[in-house]
Amino acid sequence: MLSGPLAQQIARDTSEVIGYNVLITDDRGIVIGSGDPARVGSFHEASVAVLASQEAAWHTAAEAARLRGVKPGMTLPIVIDGEAVGTVGITGSPRQVRRFGLVVRRQTEILLQESVELRSRLLRERALEELVRDIGSFDADVVDPAFLVARAKELGFDLTVPRTVVIVEVDEPVPAQSDVVAVRPELLRTLRQTFGPADLVAAMASGRFAVIPALKRSSGRQELGDLAVQAVAREQGFVARAGVGGVAAGIVGLCEASADAGDALRLGKECMPGTSAYLIDGLRSHQVLAAVGYRARARLLTLVAGDLATHSDWPELRDTLIAWCESGFNLVRTSDALHIHRNTLIYRLEKIERLTGQPWRDHRATLTLYLACLASQLD
Repeated sequence: MLSGPLAQQIARDTSEVIGYNVLITDDRGIVIGSGDPARVGSFHEASVAVLASQEAAWHTAAEAARLRGVKPGMTLPIVIDGEAVGTVGITGSPRQVRRFGLVVRRQTEILLQESVELRSRLLRERALEELVRDIGSFDADVVDPAFLVARAKELGFDLTVPRTVVIVEVDEPVPAQSDVVAVRPELLRTLRQTFGPADLVAAMASGRFAVIPALKRSSGRQELGDLAVQAVAREQGFVARAGVGGVAAGIVGLCEASADAGDALRLGKECMPGTSAYLIDGLRSHQVLAAVGYRARARLLTLVAGDLATHSDWPELRDTLIAWCESGFNLVRTSDALHIHRNTLIYRLEKIERLTGQPWRDHRATLTLYLACLASQLD
């Protein structure tokens, strides 16, 4: 509990403040920190009795001379949660140093308690990061899912209830690694305050954070992505994006939801400019096309779109085709989606028909062309 570096720092800083040498021992009476570095590693015999009794002791010059490694002064126990974990000694006349004794001991105990709490928080953060990483890379042939469920329960999370995975990507303000590390706790705090205590939040690599919230209803997943992005922007002032996976319960489902959230984030940035939260439900076609590889997508585009893909109006015509299919081949809904007049829409569709040779009212052919349009967005 009482590490050497921490003890040395406390002893050195306290010695400089009060003007008397302060030493700190471990629970065996070995000096692990001292304003006089030469005493580090020596045995302080007076600490043995102080540790046993948990009572302070004073030693005059004559009394100190009879004890090994002891100088005149005062020795007090360091007690954490009722257990003596070491001692703190102040060298000098007992009458002079006595006024500092309780203050120095209390300050040492406070610093030690803070160190223990910090270490505990760091260990918990590491455990949460490892849990999220193990969920994302889960392999049933290697790990028993019950083991991960048990680990999560120890950390206070029930992974058997319906959940989803939200991966939040934050544009760090500076490239320096030290600054990236500095802002991470604030981003974690913001996300944890935004979501609830039952929602698992952990840091990932490269400015990403994972949120695995419990779901009250599956229809609210888009709202979860929006909520995360808006909270980071509002509280920290950073630009963020979020990918949201499907509904899952259990480790296998969460692994798939984690992969879906990553795909939604990657594909959404490419295919949905102007938005910042991407739900995998609207990107399933892109996800499948991304899985087949660039060469197959390029061949599909060449064979199906032909001259259309090289036309100067290709981006506009592509968006028109995508909106036409996603609006259910309905002229009114498509016009509204594109914010254009119905006659303008018909003109564009007829232009597509001339360039491809495919009637725009032939829905089967148009769907194939739609897939080619989605493929072009990926590349």
